[in-house]
Amino acid sequence: MSTVVTVNPATGERLAEYPAFSDADVDAALDRAAAAQVDWAALPYPERAAVLRRTAEILRADVEQLALLVTREMGKPLAESRAEVEKCATACDYYAGHAGEFLADEPVATSADRSWIGYEPVGVVLAVMPWNFPLWQVLRFAAPALMAGNAALLKHSPNTTGCALAVQRVLADAGAPDGLFAALVIAEPDVPAVTRRLIGDPRIGAVTITGSERAGRAVGSAAGDAIKKSVLELGGSDPFVVLADADLPRVAAMAARGRYLNAGQSCISPKRFVVEASGAEEFTRLLVAEVESLTVGDPEAPGTDVGPMARADLLDGVHRQVEASVAKGARLLAGGRRLDGPGTFYAPTVLADVAPGQPAYDEEIFGPVATVIVADGDDEAVRVANDTRFGLGASVWTADPERGIAVARRIRSGAVFVNAVVASDVRLPFGGTRASGYGRELAAAGIREFVNVRTWWVLDEPAVTAPASE
Repeated sequence: MSTVVTVNPATGERLAEYPAFSDADVDAALDRAAAAQVDWAALPYPERAAVLRRTAEILRADVEQLALLVTREMGKPLAESRAEVEKCATACDYYAGHAGEFLADEPVATSADRSWIGYEPVGVVLAVMPWNFPLWQVLRFAAPALMAGNAALLKHSPNTTGCALAVQRVLADAGAPDGLFAALVIAEPDVPAVTRRLIGDPRIGAVTITGSERAGRAVGSAAGDAIKKSVLELGGSDPFVVLADADLPRVAAMAARGRYLNAGQSCISPKRFVVEASGAEEFTRLLVAEVESLTVGDPEAPGTDVGPMARADLLDGVHRQVEASVAKGARLLAGGRRLDGPGTFYAPTVLADVAPGQPAYDEEIFGPVATVIVADGDDEAVRVANDTRFGLGASVWTADPERGIAVARRIRSGAVFVNAVVASDVRLPFGGTRASGYGRELAAAGIREFVNVRTWWVLDEPAVTAPASE
């Protein structure tokens, strides 16, 4: 029997070993989910909401235990893990309170006696989720999907298997029917075949993935082949545009905190710092000072700012990108090296003189690396910001918010923030464009991704004429 092993990236020690599901185990989980979904969908919103509210209560009560699990499985500092647990609880409360409003029938005046738009569950939603926010990524899909009347199957990253099973436990303890939400423990070599087989099953009504471009293409292709609704939240190389009139010390501090959160392993962290030329030297000096003040170390210790990267292969990939960029002309201002000792620690890194043809310019760097690109005025800043195949988030920093809005309107992205670090908020839609994917999570738009938008037309007596056109 194959197994899945989790490892603490801060120490290299094995945490746990889990038996991987067989094909029969996967089929049984889908059988239970499909059966549970029928009765769940028949419940009124207040009864579904009660389960989500209890989920939030359990998350808050178990915050220390859950945060420690997150930290030990993927390495983020405990303070960040606690914040992630609280954000999950907030999402559960939000959808418990708003799902009925978001999915209420919408009357439409037509020549029918009654006509309306209905929002109805699609069945079972399959989610393929990543390790970097191992609770939040799951519950930001699961809370709306479940409140919409669906069941859910989760294929999580193997290195955060404990987190996947923890979410399953929390929902079960909150009163979710048996099988309504299930975490599938899949051995890495089996993931492509199992995912494609599940997507092809008629009981799967939609699929959502947060992950790499490669994984998104595979899932999107399978969903398209099966004619299934899909939501893809993929990579990003977000621009952080600093205009010369910005408060540079404050902005540099925000830049460092945004970029090195979660050891830089976030789709929406600012990765390319596009700085207007007249302020570039001072901003770069301030950014390097901020980076050099960060405390890198044990993520379980108080005061740690940056923990390890989640896996050794991820660290190796980031280091190759940094070395290749320097070889092609980028200037290393900080970091750029592995740190000694156990664990997968990489020194927070700053690269300047970043230009096309370097991995630091052309690719997403999913780790603790900031790149500084100098731009000559607003037009050049916009051109550089858009000079990427991605389009997830963007931010613009300036003393003049109207100027910031004007610049931001010309940048292509799924979200744009003026004078703030990009972050997801359950009250606002979240997602990208171009190679960053399609579809939306969160807010009303997010829950409506997991429903069938159905037209209703009712006459009290049979029609006496047929339409003259379709």
